[in-house]
Amino acid sequence: MSFESLKLESKIALGCWGFVGGSMWGDQQESDSIDTISAALESGINFFDNAHGYGDGYAEEVLGRALLGRRQQAIIATKITIDTDAEKDVTANCELSLRRLQTDYIDLLQIHWPNHQIPPDEVYQAFNKLLEAGKIRSFGVSNYGVGDLNDILEAGQVATNQLPYSLLFRAIEYQIQPLCVQRDVGILCYSTLLHGLLADKYATLEDMPDGRARTRHFSRSRPGTRHSEDGCEQETFAALQYIRQIAADLNQPVWLVAVAWVLHQPAVAAAIVGARNPAQIQQMAAAAELKLDPETIRKLNDATQPVKKALGSNPDMWDSDSRFR
Repeated sequence: MSFESLKLESKIALGCWGFVGGSMWGDQQESDSIDTISAALESGINFFDNAHGYGDGYAEEVLGRALLGRRQQAIIATKITIDTDAEKDVTANCELSLRRLQTDYIDLLQIHWPNHQIPPDEVYQAFNKLLEAGKIRSFGVSNYGVGDLNDILEAGQVATNQLPYSLLFRAIEYQIQPLCVQRDVGILCYSTLLHGLLADKYATLEDMPDGRARTRHFSRSRPGTRHSEDGCEQETFAALQYIRQIAADLNQPVWLVAVAWVLHQPAVAAAIVGARNPAQIQQMAAAAELKLDPETIRKLNDATQPVKKALGSNPDMWDSDSRFR
């Protein structure tokens, strides 16, 4: 079982969380979401990442409706949770996703967050039964630190580990990414544009909406934050200014350079990006084609090194007491 067997047409994946709308993303019409999914397929992006937790299954339902009659064109990934019983919960949640997505198989089923009360070998066996039954084609994990990843790999190979990774959040480089390289685990990168910051939507700190300024980059005084840190707001916006200049020198938009940088990193299998209308996803497709030379990558690394240092090796973007193990 490997990520390569999924046969992606593009290393860009369309993340479906934004289809939920709400206070985090703003109002969203289902027709716009369906048009965006269609535009992704037409642009060569055939990989869609979803989760039970996105609108309590609503995002899965939207994707299922959008793919009616063209399921074979798409690679569907979704994420589930395990509460108390590995086999029971994995089987039940898989069946629930299959119904919502209106399909008889899922290309990549992932554990959204590890449950440390469930033995990893039980988790692996539960997913393996779905593989043998043809309900899924591969399985992966999400938000697994080196301890959890080593534990599940003792039971058997997993295809992917979905992790937060961007120019402005490089914590996985300390430990998790090297392990993924060593053990042939593909990294699916989420928050590649850091909730719009690397999309160059917010020129100043004051422009950032509170709902999108809850990560450890920002002060603990921000509404909705869970961490206890001062943040590194000055370093973050200074780095963003450097990134803008590097992108301008390349005659490219910031968001495209940011996504392309992620795709140049070791073990990265795909970058998950959000889009809520066709124009946005059509633009994103170009990131897979942008080649960055070693000198440009070095400049981008240097520009964001102060942020990497300030945030350290904790791969949890939201909590000081990391949920990663």
